[in-house]
Amino acid sequence: MFHKNTEKLESLIGSNSTFKGDIDTKGTIRIDGVIEGNVSADWVVIGEKAQVRGDIASRGIVVGGRVDGNLRAKEIVEIRSKGQVCGEIHTSKLTVIEGAVFDGRSSMHKEESNVVELLPKEKIK
Repeated sequence: MFHKNTEKLESLIGSNSTFKGDIDTKGTIRIDGVIEGNVSADWVVIGEKAQVRGDIASRGIVVGGRVDGNLRAKEIVEIRSKGQVCGEIHTSKLTVIEGAVFDGRSSMHKEESNVVELLPKEKIK
C-alpha cells in the first residue's frame, strides 16, 4: 500500500462510528465509519464502507470508500476499485484503479528532482 517507512496505524474511526468535526493527527489514520469534517494526518486510509464529507490533507491517501471533498497529498493518492471521490485532487502521483469513480479535477505537481547533474570537465590547456 505505502512505502516501507510508513508510520504504524495511530488512529481508527470504526465502522459503527460517526464523527462530526475536524481531525488533526500524526501518523496514520484509518477511517471505516462516517466523518463530517476535514482530516489532516501523515497518512489516511479510507475503508470500503467509509464516507468522508470534507477535505483531506496528507502525505498519502488511499480511498476505498466515498469522499465528498478535496484531497491534497504530498506524495500519492490512490483510488481503489470501490472508491469514489467527488472533488479536486492535488498530488504528485495519482492512481485510479479500474472500477473507481473520480468526479472532479486533478492537479499534479512535479516532485523536485534530487539528482545533481555533473558538468563535464573542461580540458586543461
